[in-house]
Amino acid sequence: MPEFDLIDRIRARVLQRDDVVLGIGDDAALLQVPAGRQLVVAMDTLNVGVHFPHATAPADIGWKALAVNLSDLAAMAAEPAWCTLSLSLPGDDPAWVESFLDGFLALAAQHRVALVGGDTTRGPLSISVTVHGFVEPGRALRRATACVDDDIWVSGTLGDAAGALALMSDDAGSACRASPAGVVDASGSVAWTDSDPRDPAHSAYARLRLHLDRPTPRIGIGLALAGTANAAIDISDGLLADLGHVCAASGVGAQLQLDALPASSELRALFPDARRHALQASGGDDYELCFTAPATARHAIEQIAIATHVLCTRIGRIVTGSDVQVLAGDGTSWTPPRAGYVHFGSE
Repeated sequence: MPEFDLIDRIRARVLQRDDVVLGIGDDAALLQVPAGRQLVVAMDTLNVGVHFPHATAPADIGWKALAVNLSDLAAMAAEPAWCTLSLSLPGDDPAWVESFLDGFLALAAQHRVALVGGDTTRGPLSISVTVHGFVEPGRALRRATACVDDDIWVSGTLGDAAGALALMSDDAGSACRASPAGVVDASGSVAWTDSDPRDPAHSAYARLRLHLDRPTPRIGIGLALAGTANAAIDISDGLLADLGHVCAASGVGAQLQLDALPASSELRALFPDARRHALQASGGDDYELCFTAPATARHAIEQIAIATHVLCTRIGRIVTGSDVQVLAGDGTSWTPPRAGYVHFGSE
């Protein structure tokens, strides 16, 4: 499959938008930003073995590559519009590319995102995506605008993707298992079985794995929070690490209630409390929104949650200082094994 044949395959499947003056096929795209809007741009790179396990299905890789970028737009309260895609592929595999596009373009269609260009090259499997969106001037949510006495909220549940990764790594060091089943004892160790796929533990793992492979970018709630929330960030490296970025940018501290962190029934079923809390606080790969808002906005946020069909949970408040403190149920300070994922340096 020569490079230009690959480009033609991609171009034949992309969404068309009126604001794309010139898309795939030229040296660059020509795009029309709507009047009265600011352009919001974000980019993420996904590498095999770092951002997704080696045996991940190509359609899931395609979905996630776009989802993690759309999550950044959601955190800025931006409406998605366009994206570019850079694919580094180790070899000639048209079936892999078609499956990758199935996942990538399915999510793009959900949010009316047009793929307008990119690059293809031979090399280790790596995907870079740049997304573009629109926001009204002054309406973007930022990290540097949290205020003392704000409530701290999160969307969805925390720790599901990290739970899936934990189950995979606990399986005798295996990098990936297509459909494992197992139970977790009180120490947090996993005892694997070759149980029937209908086994409850197996089903719970499959649902956790779905959060890892196909995260849901919270575009709807991000747009709805503009004008209500004060600050926001998406949770990619772990709640404590990412909330720490908000605190650093805003010059404030945070106090969280450990028992308030929302957990799925699957995570509760498969992990004892101590390990579950660690996964929720610092596991990463959630791609949920963490946002702050004044206490007077509680009813408005509850209505936004209902309207968008997304769980929103109040987990703490912004305080003076600079640290993120987590309080256990008895009021004592709780410290996780690590704050979150770090690409370079020690954790």
